Amino acid sequence: MIDKIVAKVDNYIVLQSDLEAAYREAQANPNFGDITKCQVLQQLVVEKLMLAKAEIDSVVVEDARVDLDLDRRMQYMIGNYGEETIEQQFGKSVEELKEEMRDDIREQLVVQEMQGTISQGIEVTPAEVRKFFNAIPKDSLPFYSSEVAVAQIVKLPTVSKDQKDIARKQLQDIRERILNGEDFGKLAREFSDDPGSAQYGGELGFVERGQFVPEFEAAALKMEPGEMSQPIESDFGFHLIELIERRGNRYSSRHILIKPNSSELDVKAAEEFLDSLRTQIMTDTITFEKAAKEYSDEKAESGGAGNGGFFLGADGSNRVSTENLDPVIFFTADTMSIGDITKPLVYRMASGEPAVRILYLKSKSKPHVANLKDDYQKIYNAALQEKRGRMMQEWFGDAKKQVYIEIDPEYTHCDVSNSI
Repeated sequence: MIDKIVAKVDNYIVLQSDLEAAYREAQANPNFGDITKCQVLQQLVVEKLMLAKAEIDSVVVEDARVDLDLDRRMQYMIGNYGEETIEQQFGKSVEELKEEMRDDIREQLVVQEMQGTISQGIEVTPAEVRKFFNAIPKDSLPFYSSEVAVAQIVKLPTVSKDQKDIARKQLQDIRERILNGEDFGKLAREFSDDPGSAQYGGELGFVERGQFVPEFEAAALKMEPGEMSQPIESDFGFHLIELIERRGNRYSSRHILIKPNSSELDVKAAEEFLDSLRTQIMTDTITFEKAAKEYSDEKAESGGAGNGGFFLGADGSNRVSTENLDPVIFFTADTMSIGDITKPLVYRMASGEPAVRILYLKSKSKPHVANLKDDYQKIYNAALQEKRGRMMQEWFGDAKKQVYIEIDPEYTHCDVSNSI
């Protein structure tokens, strides 16, 4: 089929090919359910409307922000697939791909900027939350499953010097094999403990300065292309690095990573540290939240040090539905009383490495129908979302009066203009 314009919003257009591609993507996303092509077209027109209004209101996105977003996305792609694979797949260099993506990225960022501008400063008062809740028919109130407020403090075993020496020796032996003629990429696929790059022969693609840990970058940038380092230690383990190419402030490299294994003594030391910390918490020398912020080695947003060790629920609060909690943590929490702190528990992280943690159960709720006392944060979020939706509709109503919208006769049945 010859491509054609299916919608015009001032100087912005939606092509038939754009609509078909967006519709296929939406159908493949389980979060969208049974979405129709009319709904997809409406969303595309909404985005073009925001772009047209941004032009009227002089809302712009700086080139530096576009470049930063482009680099971040491309680095993610390179990290997952490798630069050579990407260039072969698209038949273009990475730089050419970035130039092709630039306008789309700019438009996405402008839309985000407009959305932020529209919803900026919108808040709901406690009175509005109560009014929103009281307007919900009693037989339509949501039913919430059991929820818990549970936190953790994680300690990673400190690897002993003996274990580090073993890892360093293994990497030194690999280096000798490469110098004797064996292929770096083959050995990376066989031995590297970095699964993201190992499958691509250790290649990490082009990155800007400052993207990798200082020890890695300092070693990589001291070398000439084709040169190979001695084993370099970082927080991730020991790296054998080869510089492939430099282009100004960007460079391409590959590595083989060997992570030292923790010994039983290392794990035992971590257990003893957490056992001592647990005693301090239980004697009120320090709170669990403060101890998590100061001592936990887990940095993730949910269950991490920055949040006082608490796992986060879908609404961003410290209350997590037991249905969404890690099964191991759920079954442990299910045996605890409010205020309990477990003794140190040894477990395996997602990476397979051993770690030790203590868990704290702050609160637990029974399954219940929504109410303001127990579910204020959830109801607040729903009220805020509803208010933002109303403000957005008002904004669209005003914006439509300032721009020209034309829909192809084939899609008049979608009634896009009146649906916005």
